[in-house]
Amino acid sequence: MQASDTKTSVTAAGETMLAKAQRLFGLQVRFTAIWVALALLLILGLIFMQRSVDITAILSILPFAAFLAMASMGQAIVLMARGIDLSVPSVIMLSSTILLGVSRGSDENLAIAIVAAIGCAALVGVVNGALIAILKLNALIVTLAVGAIVTGITIWIRQDLKAEANVPAALADFGGERFLGINSSVWIAAALAILLAVLLRKTIIGRRFEAIGVNPQSAHTAGLDVMRYQGGAYLVAAILYGIVGILLSGFIRNPTLDVGVPYLLAPIAAAVLGGTAISGGIGSMISVVGASLFLIQLGQMLRIMGFATSHQLIIEGIAIALGMWLSSVGGRIGKSR
Repeated sequence: MQASDTKTSVTAAGETMLAKAQRLFGLQVRFTAIWVALALLLILGLIFMQRSVDITAILSILPFAAFLAMASMGQAIVLMARGIDLSVPSVIMLSSTILLGVSRGSDENLAIAIVAAIGCAALVGVVNGALIAILKLNALIVTLAVGAIVTGITIWIRQDLKAEANVPAALADFGGERFLGINSSVWIAAALAILLAVLLRKTIIGRRFEAIGVNPQSAHTAGLDVMRYQGGAYLVAAILYGIVGILLSGFIRNPTLDVGVPYLLAPIAAAVLGGTAISGGIGSMISVVGASLFLIQLGQMLRIMGFATSHQLIIEGIAIALGMWLSSVGGRIGKSR
């Protein structure tokens, strides 16, 4: 009898270890695929379009990759909470406009303008989170509707500003500043990616957030406050969008109402290409950064090849579909092996 029990225990332990190994393998496939794709893209550039991968070209696109990475990290956090956010362009546009309106181009008002811009972005995140997490409304519809309202408010505020309003000189200088030859926004994006990666992987809050994304019902049964974490995801995401709006405004110096337009589909594409699970709970901020680099580099190569903007958008849509497919394949690999 004891021998039978021992054999059963050993078998159960072996199955548990195998399940963990399978899940780890699935996650590795999910998160490393984008880096393989980026490496292949760079190799193709070296072979066929050398000027797209020379150091000057790479350094010139890194700030745009940084802006996309920060927005995509916000979108990835929302996806991990089993949501989606279509208000990204509106929040970026709002934070940029608030920055211009409060600062009025003066360095003296810069600090309060930054606080106001991030505060307004956070308020949008709170509204999204409350409607979705507390009232259980559809995330797609809510963020689309909130985004439309925010856009209207932003246009109304913008009417009182000059058509060519400039950011304060200090912010413009910071936007063009480089450290070790790399734009300051890139360093900020890297720091945020590392910070979020550590919070998600190494803290109790991060592990609880992932557990809620994987199975909200089980997490609720275990006593976790599902609504707080789901609502908090939209708040954190909106703050990231606000940071993008501020840094992007400083980089381009005189932002217009179109400043947030490129960030509707691109953050979704980068999030799913980076391995973030549409089903929730699984994501890597570092891989999302790699996906952002991939999309920006791909866009650079397409422009050099003479592709029209319409064709670039088509390819971006295909990238989203491909990323969703790879995400599901990665999940099946982790379960079946």
